[in-house]
Amino acid sequence: MTASPPQREAPIHLVPYDPSWPSLFELERGILERAIEPWLSGPIEHIGSTAVPGLVAKPVIDIMAAVNSLDVSRPAIRVLVDLGWVYFPYRAEVMHWFCKPSPAFRTHHLHLVPLSSRLWAERIAFRDYLRRDPMGATEYAQLKRQLAERYEFDREAYTEAKGSFVQRVLDRLDLQC
Repeated sequence: MTASPPQREAPIHLVPYDPSWPSLFELERGILERAIEPWLSGPIEHIGSTAVPGLVAKPVIDIMAAVNSLDVSRPAIRVLVDLGWVYFPYRAEVMHWFCKPSPAFRTHHLHLVPLSSRLWAERIAFRDYLRRDPMGATEYAQLKRQLAERYEFDREAYTEAKGSFVQRVLDRLDLQC
């Protein structure tokens, strides 16, 4: 499977929390459950900032679907592309990554991740931390605003710059993976 041709990415734009985000996730989860059921090995989860009530976010619904392995789930790539997802081999050693409807205008991200992986555990743990710790969520929101200004046209740098905050939280949580 070849990656989609490169396209210009949309700038980073943060918006206040939108109470419709959980419904948008649920709608997409239903479609995904039917489409990739043969490769699922666990839940389909709403992750990222749109999964945290009250948190400022890029208006992109982040979805993580549990698979047994990346090799076994490789045929799901074609199914998802046929449904309108754009596949990229971003961090291909740990996930299959998709966006839709296009890199220039994103409404959804999808990550197929092995259920038993550290990445799965970390993303769920970080989301749950932000949901239960309002002070931590506020600190994270402030950081995101600063970084969105600094890296408006560089999504990779924006994501990397959040990394030390995320790692500090994960270190405190002492995950057993």
